[in-house]
Amino acid sequence: MSGAYDESASQEETTDSFWEVGNYKRTVKRIDDGHRLCNDLMNCIQERAKIEKAYSQQLTEWSKRWRQLVDKGPQYGTVERAWMAVMTEAEKVSELHQEVKNGLISLDFEKVKNWQKDSYHKQMMGGFKETKEAEEGFKKAQKPWAKKLKELETARKSYHMACKEEKLASNREANSKAEASVTADQQKKLHEKLDKCKQDSQKAKEKYEKALDELSKCTPQYMENMEQVFDQCQQFEEKRLSFLREVLLDVKRHLNLTENQSYAAVYGELEHTITTASPQEDLKWFRNAHGPDMHMNWPQFEEYNPDITHSISKKEKSKKSTDGVMLTNITAAVDHAQAGDRGSVSSYEKNQAYTASTEWSDEDQTAPNSGNDTNGGMNPFDEDMGKGVRVRALYDYDGQEQDELTFRAGDELTKLEDEDEQGWCKGRLDNGQLGLYPANYVEPV
Repeated sequence: MSGAYDESASQEETTDSFWEVGNYKRTVKRIDDGHRLCNDLMNCIQERAKIEKAYSQQLTEWSKRWRQLVDKGPQYGTVERAWMAVMTEAEKVSELHQEVKNGLISLDFEKVKNWQKDSYHKQMMGGFKETKEAEEGFKKAQKPWAKKLKELETARKSYHMACKEEKLASNREANSKAEASVTADQQKKLHEKLDKCKQDSQKAKEKYEKALDELSKCTPQYMENMEQVFDQCQQFEEKRLSFLREVLLDVKRHLNLTENQSYAAVYGELEHTITTASPQEDLKWFRNAHGPDMHMNWPQFEEYNPDITHSISKKEKSKKSTDGVMLTNITAAVDHAQAGDRGSVSSYEKNQAYTASTEWSDEDQTAPNSGNDTNGGMNPFDEDMGKGVRVRALYDYDGQEQDELTFRAGDELTKLEDEDEQGWCKGRLDNGQLGLYPANYVEPV
């Protein structure tokens, strides 16, 4: 150990060791860092909880929007129910992520907060009690050794200085022998000076060796006392590390929905609903509701009966047929369809309600394949092609339903009837197509 304190070696051997004076402060600082890390973990958990909450809300909003869109759209039957099941999945998963958020905040966040409060005790003058106790413990353990080390450093410097003086005195004496101008008396004084430097150097060496010996004797006790305080800090840190590991496992359990039986059940139910959808069943329903299997009052020969009074003129009868498809009556037809047993009845049936509510007149109607209707059937808006008022479109409009017209801004068309209570007009495009359009989308030509 003596070699470590040579002038050249002392600089090379200086380390950043725990045993160096004052280097225990890193261990003390770790206590304060532990308190800050608890804050960091709470912030981390809180931010994840906000993400879970936002995701839950987004799922709910998405589900609500698309449930309405699918319900109002043309999809029908068991495949529509399968589509709706995807929105049901979102609603249930939304609830599960809300539970994740609740678990993170009410359990994990609070757990860290309470542990931090119980483990770190603030003092009136600032800082934590645990930090102060560790600081004082290390200071007490290091103080005697640090005092001896300071004495050793002083003795080492004195010894090295004495060695330096001895070397200078030796060089002066040697040089004086080679110079004729130096008298015998001067040489005697230089020799006496060298002898004195040698004596001083020897005394400094003995004092240095004694200080080193005293430090060496003090070192084992110093190490034992420092180890004792360090072990106490280690135990405190071990509690914090173990606690954080425990909390992180709790967080993992709350986040891991794959371990939640309810989560697995959501997708089991979704798969069952989708796989049990039957395209054949839906096609059969559509055939019955809107296809060839619909009931039809086929025209039959009617004998003239003078007892029946035909008081309705042809023009009135045509007008009555036209009125049956106005929006107000469409709404009534939709309400009627909703009032019945929906079962596999879809929004498609609601959109097609006006078709089912209109019947061909027994007079003044053209044949089904006359070409006036875009669908190849009888156009319920068929009227005298010569009547009407010319109007010009102010805006683009894309027909949302089968009985609505589609046109671009600047197109001209013929208005056949004035605006109804719902804000719609009946008109005819120049290609002959008849239908409804928003009254405020056009202006007179």
